[in-house]
Amino acid sequence: MEEEKKCCAAAEDQAAGYPATTSCGTPRTRHRTPEEYQDLINRLNRVEGQVRGIRGMVEKDAYCPDILFQASAVSKALDSFCKELLGQHIRTCVVDDLEAGRYEAVDELVRVIQRLMK
Repeated sequence: MEEEKKCCAAAEDQAAGYPATTSCGTPRTRHRTPEEYQDLINRLNRVEGQVRGIRGMVEKDAYCPDILFQASAVSKALDSFCKELLGQHIRTCVVDDLEAGRYEAVDELVRVIQRLMK
């Protein structure tokens, strides 16, 4: 049961060196508190609404700089989502792994940060 609470790297990133499964072969997952879950969903809903707004601007032939400013806002909102998720990952998954003696979590974290900073 405790293993269920461990965080994961995405399965599709396995080729990039991110583990998709635990050592026993089960998919890595992360149980989130209702508050964590709702915060992430709210952020994604906001981004989704902004993207729909941009689509509407394009459909209505809005002025290019106005669309660009909105696209920049979406990019910043997604960056904010990623920062929040990364913070949750470090505070929970990485700490849990280190406490359990799984120091490879540090290498995984370094790879995640390097990929995010590209």
